[in-house]
Amino acid sequence: MSMPEAPAQRPLVLLLDARAVGGIERHVTILARGLAERGVDTRIVLLQDYGDTDVVALLTSQGLPFIQLDGTWGALRRALRDMRPRLLHTHGYKAGLMGRVAAKLARIPCVSTFHAGERAAFPVSVYQTLDEWSACLGATIAVSGKIAKSLPFGATLIPNFVDAPPAPTLAPLPKRVSFVGRLSVEKGPDLFCEVARRADPGIAFHAYGDGPMRAELEARYGEHVTFHGVARDMRPVWRDTGLLLMTSRAEGMPMAALEAFSASVPIACSRVGDLPGLVQENANGWTFDVADQDGAERALANWLSAIAQPHEELRTAAWRRAQDFSVAAGLDKLISVYDSAAGLPSTTMLQSSIG
Repeated sequence: MSMPEAPAQRPLVLLLDARAVGGIERHVTILARGLAERGVDTRIVLLQDYGDTDVVALLTSQGLPFIQLDGTWGALRRALRDMRPRLLHTHGYKAGLMGRVAAKLARIPCVSTFHAGERAAFPVSVYQTLDEWSACLGATIAVSGKIAKSLPFGATLIPNFVDAPPAPTLAPLPKRVSFVGRLSVEKGPDLFCEVARRADPGIAFHAYGDGPMRAELEARYGEHVTFHGVARDMRPVWRDTGLLLMTSRAEGMPMAALEAFSASVPIACSRVGDLPGLVQENANGWTFDVADQDGAERALANWLSAIAQPHEELRTAAWRRAQDFSVAAGLDKLISVYDSAAGLPSTTMLQSSIG
């Protein structure tokens, strides 16, 4: 008679529903790579097959194992039955709702990370509320203090984390301002475009992302902003960016901000979510009030003044802030939550994987 498979020999599953690449998707890839480097067998499961999407391209290019389901409860339950994971970690409201219930029925420990710093429009807002109130079925993580406080049962605060190079980039910052994010109201791409329209013509403005506002914005501001859609590889984007301008109306702890800092790129952003605590005024960036057009333009002017001088200190300050959000530190906290959810002593999950 064969012996039951030990939990340490079973995979850890990251579950999400995605067709576009945004902060959640980039976070999951960093998480999957980090766990794999620590010896944890990690699988990514996409709830639904949307075809040849940017998410599929991203996962494939990074060599991360994943499967795609058909979006039904039955497919998810069969996948969990076949993989018999030691733990399920969900990301996003749909994955959270379906994953927690499926994990409960299968007696699999579940952890859910809440990423969204804004309330979506109806009917998604209803699902978000259900997601929040069903979080008691598993352990809960929030990527920002604001999100943690908004959840009815509380959460462990673990900010997003990012790979940062061992040294800052000290090349001159180009006069190129970028928007990186979903082209939807909460991210404020219309405010970014209006800043571009009123700015000095010597500055290049570029938008990376897609969403419901793209067609309207491109038609209205195409002379002032170059729209690229979703960038499958962000490395050349950060190399060519001199300032990340974040005009968001709502945020948590955005991955784009951490990625910019890791690439030694300063930030100008609205004071929303956890961004005010991330940006050090006049050191690695500048802040302004939400929807404050004049404030955003003053931040832009401050950046122009800064890059008119030698700006190695600006680059270094941005890079140094990213070190506070290292993958190593984030994974240590995350594995502690995993062990607690599974009823194991601290670091047991990691030690059993590499022992």
